[in-house]
Amino acid sequence: MSTLHLHSAATSSPAFSPITSSRFFQTSRISLQNAVRCKATETVKLENGRPSASEFVVSGNSIPSYVMAPNARIQDLVNRNDTRLRIFSGTANPALAQEIACYLGLELGKIKIKRFADGEIYVQLQESVRGCDVFLVQPTCPPANENLMELLIMIDACRRASAKNITAVIPYFGYARADRKTQGRESIAAKLVANLITEAGANRVLACDLHSGQSMGYFDIPVDHVYGQPVILDYLASKTICSDDLVVVSPDVGGVARARAFAKKLSDAPLAIVDKRRHGHNVAEVMNLIGDVRGKVAVMVDDMIDTAGTIAKGAALLHQEGAREVYACTTHAVFSPPAIERLSSGLFQEVIITNTIPVAEQNYFPQLTVLSVANLLGETVWRVHDDCSGGIEPYSSLGID
Repeated sequence: MSTLHLHSAATSSPAFSPITSSRFFQTSRISLQNAVRCKATETVKLENGRPSASEFVVSGNSIPSYVMAPNARIQDLVNRNDTRLRIFSGTANPALAQEIACYLGLELGKIKIKRFADGEIYVQLQESVRGCDVFLVQPTCPPANENLMELLIMIDACRRASAKNITAVIPYFGYARADRKTQGRESIAAKLVANLITEAGANRVLACDLHSGQSMGYFDIPVDHVYGQPVILDYLASKTICSDDLVVVSPDVGGVARARAFAKKLSDAPLAIVDKRRHGHNVAEVMNLIGDVRGKVAVMVDDMIDTAGTIAKGAALLHQEGAREVYACTTHAVFSPPAIERLSSGLFQEVIITNTIPVAEQNYFPQLTVLSVANLLGETVWRVHDDCSGGIEPYSSLGID
């Protein structure tokens, strides 16, 4: 399972206007014009904050009942341009890959992936990709090493099968936090992983919300970097929160640029910053708050939640400073223990994430909302395949050159 509530972007309605500017409406509503919507057609029934097992079937050619038919524009283009576009999924997030294929009006390519008794990975394509434009959907989420190795072997299989172009679609790029040396004798694992993907045979990488922008420079091949921010912004717009009550909060000093950009899209909401001191990996200590949150709805923005130590301590500080409600928004839900206990402890009104990483069944809780980035990635895949630019409205926030 990969979704809790599968929300599409908000449509034009009075509910949208209280917290958005006209500029936001024009630039960040992904795939709103002439584009497909894989959206909910009915309310997903929840049990303990998660969908029932029957809500999503990812095997074979099955499509979830709440996913609508692909957009006629893209489906017609795909049909007229033959079928040189191929989408394959690894085992890390097949549900997201299925939604991307639905967006494009395609079926997932047939691929056999298995593990031998000693843990080695075996990959075999079950259909020809000779001369095709192949997109491999595989986030390097936990278990990071298993999923990374699987991606490398998938790339190698496609290269040896004479694929024309191989694009690694990595919704979550693991090892991105190891992007520089902070102490002597440390490795820069992000650069190493980039080299591995390149040497395996990938021609291009499509990533979503890299931990730091400089990671793009580690690749010697083109990188399309897209942002999950518009998906979350559109959902927040549907909450009809008065813009005067909003304050966007960065959980640390390093995320100020991200939070500032987020705040500008929310009718230029005020910004607050949580100042913390980190004493070790996955250990954070909140020190003080820069900014005013008293009586306001605080929206904490980060690119990922791992153990939730930073964001949970930040939320506790916001409540101490008089915040009325606290929302947590992040693209990547890594959710390493004890993240679930911290996030479901009552500090947050809602925890809003995307499905770049699949959420394990035991990790769902009532405050969790999962938004789909399938439309965003699907539109980007098509534009890369069709050699289109992403720098025109309404796709300027896709990040494609």
